[in-house]
Amino acid sequence: MLSKNNEKRMCPVNVTQNILAGKWKLMIIWLLSMKTRRFNELQRILPEVSRGVLAQQLRELENDSMVHREVYREVPPKVEYSLTEIGRNFLPVLTHIMEWGTWYIKNTSVCNSDLCLENSFPCSKCLEAAQANEKNTYKV
Repeated sequence: MLSKNNEKRMCPVNVTQNILAGKWKLMIIWLLSMKTRRFNELQRILPEVSRGVLAQQLRELENDSMVHREVYREVPPKVEYSLTEIGRNFLPVLTHIMEWGTWYIKNTSVCNSDLCLENSFPCSKCLEAAQANEKNTYKV
């Protein structure tokens, strides 16, 4: 029989939260979904993250079986990171997170309307303004 503490740790939401806890983990998973990458390549793509934090989050993802770390025995040593099968299995969830994030931005963000419309990514405020403008344009 599980104690109450063990039951809490086995909650699927809690397990998922613990695996993904970390500011950069979702971005790391997204970048590795595109191709295998070396540490310095990840560092260049994510310049805001320190080397130590990137290394720690990669290590945690590896410990959680989301990321595979391949060390090549050569001089200088070469290390590559890729998603495991478990990590690849998470990609549909990540796609849904991105879709929700897009919806959230469109419905809550204040934007630069010129930039928003120029990039065909109108937030709800820009879209409403554009639709109101169209209605007014066609009135006789």
